[in-house]
Amino acid sequence: MGEVFLKLEGIKKSFGGVQALKGVDLEVRSGEIHCLAGENGCGKSTLIKVISGAHDATEGSIYIEGQKIDKLTPISAIHKGIQVIYQDFAVFPNLTVAENIAMNRALLTNAKRMDWGKARKLAIEAMEQIGAHMDPDIQVERLSIANKQMVAICRAIINDAKLLILDEPTTALTAKEVEKLNTIIRRLKDKGIAIVIVNHKLNEIYEIADRLTIIRNGEYVASGPIEEFDQARFVKCMTGRELDNTTYRPKESDEVIMKVEHLTRKNAFEDVSFELKKGDVFGVTGLLGSGRGELGDALFGIAPAESGKIILHGKEIHIKSIQDAMENRIGYVPEDRLTQGLFLERSIQDNTVAASIKKYFHGLKLDQKEMYDDTVDWIKKIGCVAPGPEPKIRTLSGGNAQKMVIAKWLNTDPAVLILNGPTVGVDIGSKADIHKILHELAEKGVGVIIISDDLSELLQNCNKIMVMKNGKSSGYVDSAELDEKSLATMLSGEKGGEA
Repeated sequence: MGEVFLKLEGIKKSFGGVQALKGVDLEVRSGEIHCLAGENGCGKSTLIKVISGAHDATEGSIYIEGQKIDKLTPISAIHKGIQVIYQDFAVFPNLTVAENIAMNRALLTNAKRMDWGKARKLAIEAMEQIGAHMDPDIQVERLSIANKQMVAICRAIINDAKLLILDEPTTALTAKEVEKLNTIIRRLKDKGIAIVIVNHKLNEIYEIADRLTIIRNGEYVASGPIEEFDQARFVKCMTGRELDNTTYRPKESDEVIMKVEHLTRKNAFEDVSFELKKGDVFGVTGLLGSGRGELGDALFGIAPAESGKIILHGKEIHIKSIQDAMENRIGYVPEDRLTQGLFLERSIQDNTVAASIKKYFHGLKLDQKEMYDDTVDWIKKIGCVAPGPEPKIRTLSGGNAQKMVIAKWLNTDPAVLILNGPTVGVDIGSKADIHKILHELAEKGVGVIIISDDLSELLQNCNKIMVMKNGKSSGYVDSAELDEKSLATMLSGEKGGEA
């Protein structure tokens, strides 16, 4: 690794009376991949904005290439080689790949007009540097999420980046796309660029990071080479507590909650059958396009199955709409909680009672006190960190918002709860809390189905796993018979046996 490029000492940042950063130290070297880790709300984003000049530190010192910086602005940070790629990538969807890549260079050089030939040449050179293959003339809105990210990286490196900060870069990527991104990051590291990756996924951090810095509640906790952090130390530093990593193994039961027989929807999935018993946390996995998400949509009536049977507690039910599913006490936590699971501009209370509003009507009048009291109870029961029912739900962290999506459905007293990607974008502590809630629900007799491509999550929390490929099920297996490697092999095409 090279010389120290960035050094932060005792960085503090306050917003009014709230102290977001309470004295954070960070040292990043040229030619290293440095992971900045911490739970949601710990201050990672604020620290990035201090480094990029978007926020002024209240206290502390910033050194870039050994020189103390008294005032850092977004433009001066870019001139000093600092580039940040946020989760939304900040690309222009209506412009071409070449235009997006060349835009920042044009702004920094005060160009009066876009030189289209030069822009195209710059884009091709940048893509060659990272091994990306895209048509420079295609509009960015037509690209996949992974390729939009490539555009943002190309844009950063043509501006002579010396430090590249990637904020949660793998949130919406598939496993193969993560591998490709890691290859690109290593290539940039070999060129001597300092890389900071904001992440809290253990497996991804261990795969890519040279060094690690952890912050918690706005405070520096630990830093050092990645080899010095085993999983137990990492989790303790992140959360401040010991987490139970035992795999879920319920008591045997003959009580069948839900039985699905030969369920089919054309061009989505075909002849899917499984059985969900009391105590089961049933995992459904598969690659993108396998039909795993479409199966969840069918069970909740979003896009109903065309044939096959769904039997709930011994009685055949017909799910032709979301209303049918809810009347049969089926709940669904969608993959995208922000656009599908929550009313972001409404209060925590409004979100909690949204799916069960009928029970609060007494005659023509809503019982406001009952709604308030139930929301307070759910905040406590589900372990949500919130000041009360009144704030807008968008003020919650990702993990707490996800807990309240689950609480919304638990408030309906569901017989079956389907969760699609239940812990995507959720930090380690909240993830453990959510898993514990699901285990307790299953043991109480609620049917729990987890749809996910997070193999470690499935193996730790599901006692049965069904793999789907090209819309077909390969049967389901007892997760005790699997490890991550064998499950990955099944995903790529090997057949599993019937449990």
